[in-house]
Amino acid sequence: MRVLLDENLPHDLIATLVGHEVMTVQGLGWAGTLNGALLQRASGVADAFVTMDRKLERQYDLTKLTFGVVVIAARSNKMRDLSPLIEGLLEALTTVKRREIAFNCFREGRDEEFEICAIRADGSDFRTLTKNEVFDGHPDWW
Repeated sequence: MRVLLDENLPHDLIATLVGHEVMTVQGLGWAGTLNGALLQRASGVADAFVTMDRKLERQYDLTKLTFGVVVIAARSNKMRDLSPLIEGLLEALTTVKRREIAFNCFREGRDEEFEICAIRADGSDFRTLTKNEVFDGHPDWW
């Protein structure tokens, strides 16, 4: 999968995304490009866009995208905070579809843990992508 990392993510993350062709906003010469223009440029270039921007789905009409979006909710963009999320991120990248947003979510039940979930950009088809014992993220209020 062709993965585009937003400029708010460290380049050290590239080495962890084994099996994917990873590009960065900076590497493509798009640093400083506003999100709307960035999303337009990514069409045809990426199959998935990975970001920490949790407002993206509320600020832009993602139903027109030709790729999926994976939103990471971590304490910071430092590798020490991202590392526990890598297994979930890899799983999200293999299952996220175009015009879909994947994000950290809370799954209630016996284990009550965080998983990676996805929803279509139009609000339909909510589903859990991961069901594992790995810590998949921090809730937004942390």
